[in-house]
Amino acid sequence: MKTNLITPEGLEKLTKELNYLWREYRPEITQKVTWAASLGDRSENADYKENKRLLRQIDSRVRFLRKRIDALNVIHHSHEQNGKVFFGAWVRIENDQGDTKHFRIVGPDEIYGRKDYISIDSPMARALLKKEVDDEAIVDTPTGMQTWYVNNITYTNNA
Repeated sequence: MKTNLITPEGLEKLTKELNYLWREYRPEITQKVTWAASLGDRSENADYKENKRLLRQIDSRVRFLRKRIDALNVIHHSHEQNGKVFFGAWVRIENDQGDTKHFRIVGPDEIYGRKDYISIDSPMARALLKKEVDDEAIVDTPTGMQTWYVNNITYTNNA
C-alpha cells in the first residue's frame, strides 16, 4: 500500500495536472468528439472513436487525481529535522566500493519521471530514515544486504 505523504511541490504538480486535464485538455477533446459526432455514422468514424477513448482516459485520470489529492498529507520541512534523514530530504550516500547516489526522499506519487527521487516506501528510504551524516544504513536488496554511508543531508537541492 502506498504512503499518503507528499511534498508541497509534489502536491502542486498533481494539482496543476488535474487543472490542466479538467480545464484545458478535456474541453478540447469534448469539442473534437462533438465535431466528429456531427459527421454522422459513428461506427466507422475513427476520429470519434479515438477521441471518445481519450475522453475516457482523461476522466479516469481526473477521478484518480481528485481522490488521491484528497487522501494525501502534505509534509512541510521543519527545522528540527535538520541533520537527520526525514521525508523530503536530499541525501548523498556512498558504499564501500565508492559508488555514490544522490536523491530526494518523497511520496510515491512524486517519483515518476525523476531519476533523482525515491519513494519513502522503498527499502533504501526506510533504511535511511533518522540517520545522520556518517551513519551507516543497511539496505535489504534483491541481491542481499548492502551497506551505505550517509555523506550529506540537506532539505534544499544544492548538495
